[in-house]
Amino acid sequence: MLHDLGQGAAFVLGHRLLRPVLLTAFFFNTSFFLLQAIYVPYAVGRLGLTASAVGWTLAAYGAGMLLAATLARRVAAIVPFGVVIAIGPVAGLAAAAAMLLTVWVPSAAVAGASFFLIGAGPMLWVISTTTLRQAVTPTGQLGRVSAVITTATYGARPLGAAIGAGVGGWMGAEACLFAAAVGFMIQAAIILASPVPRLVRQPEMEAADQAPRRRGFAPPRPAPSPDA
Repeated sequence: MLHDLGQGAAFVLGHRLLRPVLLTAFFFNTSFFLLQAIYVPYAVGRLGLTASAVGWTLAAYGAGMLLAATLARRVAAIVPFGVVIAIGPVAGLAAAAAMLLTVWVPSAAVAGASFFLIGAGPMLWVISTTTLRQAVTPTGQLGRVSAVITTATYGARPLGAAIGAGVGGWMGAEACLFAAAVGFMIQAAIILASPVPRLVRQPEMEAADQAPRRRGFAPPRPAPSPDA
């Protein structure tokens, strides 16, 4: 298993399109779960929201995801492929800015808008980056590459929650919002500085028998026939 993960990691880190996708996803999830770790106590104590109001603001996250999933095909038909990918990180940054705004403008509507953005944009990210990964990864490496990206993405979540607990307990919820905004700024900068947003259309599918050699992986040798 470690050998397979090593191969997948080497492929992702050596790929000019997948490497920024991996780093962006890592910083996004770290920042998002940092925000989630402190949101409820912040919403109750600082924004003065009731339990039902907190629930409605969190429900806006799911509403954003559903709307984006419904419109994803239409968006992809009129917007360049790379721009669709970039929408997610940019929406995450806008969501962090909206949540940070509640420090000066305590509002359930602003908090709900933040969660709506962080649901809608990243849903387009998930759909488009999954398509990108499947297109540029040779068939023989797809499981390993997907495992590496998934492990890094989900592994960032407890890290973000731990940072939120530490920063929140030491410096307060407002400091967590600033830290989350910095993280969202980093992830947006990574993807915008990469070649990914400049993709006009979905890349062609990678040839399974050629890409492993070019990336440094030799394809498995065929088993000898009984007559060999």
